[in-house]
Amino acid sequence: MSRLNALSTVGLVVLSLAAILPLLVVVVPVMFGGRLPPPEPDEGTGAHIFQLSIAALLPVGLLFVATADWSRPAQVARRLAVPVITVIAAFVLLYYFEHPR
Repeated sequence: MSRLNALSTVGLVVLSLAAILPLLVVVVPVMFGGRLPPPEPDEGTGAHIFQLSIAALLPVGLLFVATADWSRPAQVARRLAVPVITVIAAFVLLYYFEHPR
């Protein structure tokens, strides 16, 4: 059970990083460059990677929660810190990019 939980922890980290990476590649240069790229006919590969990563976080997160050692909640929270912060940062970047002032 602990081995499955360790694998799901790695999965959470990888998926959360996969969700923020396309945003960092697209949004950060736009933020510093000040120019919006021309609209694409499709959302683009980065948007699809983001969407798939976010969708895959649900089953992996449920697996993590189901296999976590809840006798040590501080350790569980510590293992969730990086994925949670990364996903929040990804949604903040996405919101900033989708709602320019």
